[in-house]
Amino acid sequence: MNILIAGGSGFLGSALTKSFLADGHKVFILTRGAPIPSGSQAVKWDAKTTSGWGDRINEMDVVIHLAGKTLATFPWTETTKRDFLESRIQPGLALVQAILEAHHRPGVFVQASGINHYGLHGDIAEESTLPGDDFLAQLTVKWEAATKNVEGLGVRRVIIRSAVVLGKGKGLMPLMALPVKLYVGGPMGDGKFSMPWIHINDWVGAVRHLIANERAVGAYNLIAPTPTSNSDFYRSLASVLHRPYWFPTPAFLLRILLGEMSVLVVEGRFAKPKRLIESGYRFEFETAHEALSDLFNKN
Repeated sequence: MNILIAGGSGFLGSALTKSFLADGHKVFILTRGAPIPSGSQAVKWDAKTTSGWGDRINEMDVVIHLAGKTLATFPWTETTKRDFLESRIQPGLALVQAILEAHHRPGVFVQASGINHYGLHGDIAEESTLPGDDFLAQLTVKWEAATKNVEGLGVRRVIIRSAVVLGKGKGLMPLMALPVKLYVGGPMGDGKFSMPWIHINDWVGAVRHLIANERAVGAYNLIAPTPTSNSDFYRSLASVLHRPYWFPTPAFLLRILLGEMSVLVVEGRFAKPKRLIESGYRFEFETAHEALSDLFNKN
């Protein structure tokens, strides 16, 4: 297959690209100049228009939209929040326009999104749960809506609402592990809220499973099947790293230090991968202890 990835130079895109290349597929990365994974091919774009690259869509079997400014950007000013939105919406609109203009359209379009789609509070969410009304939830609503029109063009669209993806030395894992490694690890706030996660192997495996499954369409939660609280997660992390599990970091202090960004670490709703499991996907790592042991006990 020929696969085009927007946002393919980051942690997730690189892992997905490596997996595709290992199976003999060709991967093309839409880039504004960032280094791309070895073995893939760069396609220059401005992440806003189809100028100079749009006709490449005619060669593609799969298009994957992972582009977007990382939420781990401090502080969350109004300008930063606008960047979060524009860096997701504009590339999505450009991809839709390229597909609209193509005479040969891809069979599958994978749209990235976040598990925070369901808001910060409530019962365990599944894919049919209504979105929340907070900033992060509405960010995912607009992110997903930007590419909805590909469905009317005969392209199967899969939406991946991803939890925090765990990879050794990659993504948020180094930052999450740092306080534990420094012997000051413990739960954030009261530790009762959700810690949504998925191992990088399962994230890649789930995306590839949904691409290959011709009946897969619509939204899927990419999150481990075992609900994990913040306290349970950090207790497992401390155990794996052979460090003590100390007192919690007060929520009020995190809110003072991080401002609105603190919702990432002191609030969160539990969710489950109902449709992903129903589609036939089987997780390699179901519990946080299994996933963390794999990541930190490897040579």
